[in-house]
Amino acid sequence: MTSKRRVLIVAYDDAQILDIACPSGALDIANRYGAQPQYSVELGTLGRRAARSSAGITVGAGQGLETVAGRLDTLIVVGGIGCEDAAADERLLGQVRRLAGLSRRVASVCTGAYVLAAAGLLDHRRVTTHWGWGDRLADRHPAVAVDANPLYIRDGNVYTSAGVTSALDLTLALIEDDHGPTLARAVARELVTHLHRRADQAQISTFLAAPPPDDRLVRDLTGYMAAHISEDLTPAALARRAGVSTRHLTRLFRAYLDTTPARAVRVVRTEAAAHLVQSSGLSLAAIARRCGFGSAQTLRQAFWDHYGMTGDTMRRMPDMPPARVTRQRKTPGS
Repeated sequence: MTSKRRVLIVAYDDAQILDIACPSGALDIANRYGAQPQYSVELGTLGRRAARSSAGITVGAGQGLETVAGRLDTLIVVGGIGCEDAAADERLLGQVRRLAGLSRRVASVCTGAYVLAAAGLLDHRRVTTHWGWGDRLADRHPAVAVDANPLYIRDGNVYTSAGVTSALDLTLALIEDDHGPTLARAVARELVTHLHRRADQAQISTFLAAPPPDDRLVRDLTGYMAAHISEDLTPAALARRAGVSTRHLTRLFRAYLDTTPARAVRVVRTEAAAHLVQSSGLSLAAIARRCGFGSAQTLRQAFWDHYGMTGDTMRRMPDMPPARVTRQRKTPGS
C-alpha cells in the first residue's frame, strides 16, 4: 500500500453521474478535513475512454482499467441505466475481477451491483441495490442474497448500496470505518446531509411502496413521515405543516389512503421498526425511541396489531413478515 488510500471508481457509458459524484465528492471533503492517510481518487474506464453519463454529461477518465496496477484500497463500481450493458461486457467484467483481487474492499453503488454480480463477486453474499432493480438482480443471480430494503450492506469486505444518493451514506460509512465518527460527522456537516442515515434504514416505507396517492399534499406528507419517523407526527403537527385543518387532513387521508393520519404514521413507524429488529442488534426500547414510539410496550403492541407476532419472533425470521392487512390506494369516489 502507498501512503494514500487509493480509490478507483469504475464507470461506463450511461452511468449515473451522482454515483460518481457522491463518493468522489465526499472523499475529497474528507481529505480537506484532515483524513490521514488521505484518499487518492481515480476514475477508470475501459481503454481510458471518456464515459458519457445518462444525464448527457461526459466525464473524462484518468485511468484505463487495463493499465491499473498495484494495490488498491477501495474499488467502487457505479450504477446507472447502462448497468446491464456493462454487466454483459466480458472485457469489463474481467478487469473488475482482476481489480477486486488488488483491492482491500470492493463496493457498488446502486445498480453497480449488477456488474459485481455478473463478475461473480457477490455469490453467497447478502447485498442490496436500488429497490426497483432488486427482483431482477435476484432472478438473474440466484446465488446472490438480495435484500433491496437497506440503504447499504456490508458483507465481509464487500459493500453494496441502494439507489443514487445512498452512495453518500455508504461513503460516510467508509470514512467512519477508516477514520472514525468525528471525521464522518464533519464531512456530513459540510455536505449538509443527514449524519448519517443508518445502513438498516429502509429505502422506502409503507405508503411509498404502493403507487403514490394522486393528491400532492398527501403524497408530500407520506414522504415527510417516512423521513422523520422520530419527530412530532401528530395529526395537528401534520396539518400545520400542510397548512390545512386536521379535519380536512383526515378527509384527504381517508379519501386517498383509506386510513387516518394517525394510523398512517403508526404503520410507517411500525414497519421502520420491523426493519431495525431484523437488521440490527438494538434493543426493543432503543428501536422504539428511534422510531417515535413512546415505549417498548407500545412498539410490542404495534407489532402485534400489524404483523400478529412479537419482536422476538420477527427477529428470528429470515425475511420481513407480511402485514396482516394490506391497504390499497383509493381514488375518491371508488
